[in-house]
Amino acid sequence: MTLKDRIIRLIETGGPIPVSTYMQLALHDSAQGYYATRPGLGTDFITAPEVSQVFGELIGLWVVNEWRAMGAPDSFHLVEIGPGRGTLMADALRLAYVAGGREFADAAKLTLVEPSPELRKVQAERLSDYTPSFADTLGNVPAGPMILVANEYLDCLPARQFRKADGQWRECVVGLDADGALAFGLAADEQRAPDGAAETSEAVEVQIGFDLLIADLLTRPAPMRALFIDYGPADATPGDSLRAFSQGEQVSPLAQPGETDLTVDVDFGRLKRLAARMGLDVAGPTPQGMFLMGLGAQARLNQLVEANPDHADAIFNNAQRLIDPKDMGSRFKAICLSSTGLPAPVGF
Repeated sequence: MTLKDRIIRLIETGGPIPVSTYMQLALHDSAQGYYATRPGLGTDFITAPEVSQVFGELIGLWVVNEWRAMGAPDSFHLVEIGPGRGTLMADALRLAYVAGGREFADAAKLTLVEPSPELRKVQAERLSDYTPSFADTLGNVPAGPMILVANEYLDCLPARQFRKADGQWRECVVGLDADGALAFGLAADEQRAPDGAAETSEAVEVQIGFDLLIADLLTRPAPMRALFIDYGPADATPGDSLRAFSQGEQVSPLAQPGETDLTVDVDFGRLKRLAARMGLDVAGPTPQGMFLMGLGAQARLNQLVEANPDHADAIFNNAQRLIDPKDMGSRFKAICLSSTGLPAPVGF
């Protein structure tokens, strides 16, 4: 039985399900979810570390700087959530080991938060020089000082959707049409205005995973710093941004659950408000281009071009995609959540 068949059976039995539940099943079902069975990096979607090595290398320099800002503890957990094929961390540690020296190399304990057994195999092989350990969730990472990095993780946290109909807010659901096919609809029950809704809002998304993520970060002993890079508006609440991708093309989110990547825009404004309200220090959100330039993107790009003159155009063009406001430089944002008492993080 396919995941789509299972979801249809679930709806036939218990009625329509919230969009957030559909996303959770389609992406994270342990047996047939997208991330468990079809990691689509480079086919369904491509991330910044796959575009240019400059991205991961600058993150590595950022980690070294923040480790020193923490007082250079002699042991800390370097954590990545959603490491993909290990590209970001391989690039990051290659430069971090040079910049931080033996002291940093001895202190950093690499932990990858990755539930997919198939991806763990890829990551273990690619990062074998750094002896990574693995955790299913952030909550399972051992206690101790921590620097966390997560690129394009927040966008796959399930979102509840709400839409205004006849002046009343109702939750968006996934049900069945007259032919028994998956279809979007609205729940019968009225809802109070969702968080972030303005008078002019017609649709609002609320990512329910933010609360749990911040709670997990709050349980970490200080010092702690967590860097998230993703796409979405800096201070506006997304409406209906649910999208699906297959082989680089946008498709219907309901067409092939478990076989296509689902994503939503990140509500950075809400994440910032929640984190500050719950007692974390917040830096950003800052456009990715500005963040990377603040870390020395231009200087690193010049070094790479000088060392590889035969590939100068490709190196420049790929790095430019990360920085250019017309490409990834503006749409993507960086935000840093920290335990209190630390200096402001570099790049913000």
